[in-house]
Order: sequence, then structure tokens, then C-alpha cells
Amino acid sequence: MGILDVILGRSRPAKPDLDQLFAVPSAAVTLQAAAGFVPTGLGSVCFASVEGGAFDRVRDEVRALLDADTATGGTPVEFSQDSYGYTWVLARHAPDDVASLVNDLHAVNTLLQESGFGPQLLCSMVGFRAAADAAPLGLVYLYKRGTFYPFAPLAGTAERRDNGLELRIRGVLADDLRIEPDLTRWFPIWGAPGF
Repeated sequence: MGILDVILGRSRPAKPDLDQLFAVPSAAVTLQAAAGFVPTGLGSVCFASVEGGAFDRVRDEVRALLDADTATGGTPVEFSQDSYGYTWVLARHAPDDVASLVNDLHAVNTLLQESGFGPQLLCSMVGFRAAADAAPLGLVYLYKRGTFYPFAPLAGTAERRDNGLELRIRGVLADDLRIEPDLTRWFPIWGAPGF
């Protein structure tokens, strides 16, 4: 950062720290004990789509990496596109195997980053449900910020979220995850696979 940046009040963006994803399994234990949310076994990675042969090769590598266990009963990875044109990769594991799910999400992020597509990465999400009433909750990792935030869409409603629950979950997980302090960056991820 140069002197002109200091004078103009500019700061460098936080560098992504994909290893933050490995804190999710312990956060899942806290989330279940303190708030009654259990993992769904679903997780996804979102990125801006890119056209071209290089990206197609990376996409094939992601599919090959995550589908390696399908011969032994694993579930194939799913690719989808949302209404905003972003691509989602959905991974599935047993609900009690959050560590393997996080490993898959980390592998997808790392593969895209190391292939030069880091700027296209947006977020990763791990799904949870309330044990009592099956209310959905996602722990969202913002790639470009290196932080997490909870996203709680209200079940049965069109694009409404439970802000009170999100703030409670922030307090519950404050010691387990690096929570995004800027609430304006708690973007809704409507229709994301993994809920």
C-alpha cells in the first residue's frame, strides 16, 4: 500500500483464506449444541461463469475430483445456474460427515483459485436445518473477504429472511468463525442449492 492510498483512505481488500473453511465442523458442533441446528450434508460453491476451454477443463477436473467416490456409493456432484447467471457446484455427504463436505468445498475453491479463476469465486455455503422445525440456515463463506455470515431464509416465503435468527447465530458462532462485521455484506443467496 502506497502513501497515496493512505492519504486517500483506501485499503487493501482482505486476502482469501480458504483454510477458514476447516473451522466449520467445530462450528457445526457449537451450532447444534447452542441453537439446535443440525447439518444437512449439503454444501455448495458459487462462482461467476466463464466461457472458454480453460474453464471447461477446470470444470471437468472439479467433476472428476468430487465424483471419484461415486463407484463406492458416493453422490455425483451437481452443477446448476441461478437466475443471476452464477454457477453453483453442489456436493452431498452424510449429514454427520461435515468434515468430508468441507474438504470437498475447499478442494473446489482451491482448484478454481490455482487455475487462475479466483476472481470468479463468490462464496461457499454449508447447509443446516433446525432440529425442531426444519427451518433452513446456511453458513456462507465470502471468498473475497475471508469471513462467514449466517443466512436464514424464511421457509414458505418468497425472498424473506429471518434477520433476528441470523443475528443470534452470529453471537453463537462468534468464537468459532471469523464473522463478517459489515452486515451490508450479508448478501441473500436466494435459491442456492444446499438448503
